[in-house]
Amino acid sequence: MIMQGKKGLIMGLANKFSIAYGIAESLKSQGAELIFTSQTEYFKNKISDIAKEFGKREIILCDVSKDGEIEKAFDEILQTVGNLDFIVHSIAFADKNELTGKYYNTSRANFLNAMNVSCFSFTETCKYAPKLMPNGGSLVTLTYYGSEKVVPNYNVMALAKSALETSVRYLATDLGESHVRVNAISAGPIKTLAASGVGEFSKILEIERFRSPLRRNVTQKDIGDACTFLLSDMASGITGEIIHVDCGCNTVGVKFEPKS
Repeated sequence: MIMQGKKGLIMGLANKFSIAYGIAESLKSQGAELIFTSQTEYFKNKISDIAKEFGKREIILCDVSKDGEIEKAFDEILQTVGNLDFIVHSIAFADKNELTGKYYNTSRANFLNAMNVSCFSFTETCKYAPKLMPNGGSLVTLTYYGSEKVVPNYNVMALAKSALETSVRYLATDLGESHVRVNAISAGPIKTLAASGVGEFSKILEIERFRSPLRRNVTQKDIGDACTFLLSDMASGITGEIIHVDCGCNTVGVKFEPKS
């Protein structure tokens, strides 16, 4: 029960197949008390039954794409829940119609929106996190290997994730003096609502499964347990890191053939 007595926020729960759900399950199993945010009333209603699995607290509205929304949500949390020990940022967005074809066809509007929602929202989250964590704490965001290598049909999301990873290093430095740690998990390919917007994603899953030394794809539990560790006191000396949880899919120079 490494999270016993710990209280935290999860931003980005979409459904039971989302990475955020796997993280919530792991955190709950280790004794954490959880709070959730949702972008709109519509999404709040969609996840209300799921959130009840983890407690009876009201879901906080927070549209991270708009100025002032994160600060407003955090003020509400501080008033109704009190201090937090951790925050999980599981938020990203890009127009799926522009996640195919050539990257240079990305529109200016989609580029800016992807950067705003997928990267800047975490920067702003970290800006206001210390007032919720006067005794220190930990933040984890989620990234993907497309930030480092070309992944077909990932396009502008790759740029957003690259910016997010760089942000993690700078934010870790900024918040270190407040005893707040900042890390990212680079998860291997996994079936989620967001992943469904990436063209030919099923092929990526199949290829990565055979490339993996563990001969399988990463699971919600794999990512959830790794995130729980990073948020716990057991990882008190880890900050500014991009932790790969991918069953070894990113191993360079290794090729496995499927069994006949």
